[in-house]
Amino acid sequence: QVQLVESGGGLVQVGGSLRLSCAASGRTFSTYAMGWFRQAPGKEREFVGTITSSGGRTYYGESVKGRFTISRDNDKNTVYLQMNSLKPEDTAVYYCAVQITDWYGLGDPRGFGYWGQGTQVTVSS
Repeated sequence: QVQLVESGGGLVQVGGSLRLSCAASGRTFSTYAMGWFRQAPGKEREFVGTITSSGGRTYYGESVKGRFTISRDNDKNTVYLQMNSLKPEDTAVYYCAVQITDWYGLGDPRGFGYWGQGTQVTVSS
């Protein structure tokens, strides 16, 4: 069983930056690939990016590529989402999750589980 807790959300102006954290319980964190997703009101959950268990590879959704960076510290059981050049359309609740299967393909939320409670990010213009 893994429990995830996101933090670091808040209100930021257009062009600003935020770093989200996702702290995981459990001693097997380093064996899991992790993902970040977001969901805006009235919209489906959107893939932000994933990172492999070792942190050696990352993959991003098209809407955030070049602006967001995922990293992890397995000693601290934490995965991070650094968000730069924020836009109003980045406003959403951001979630982290454990990749439990790759059967559904990259970025499909059905392949993820143990979702955190989410953290709100609001980008004001």
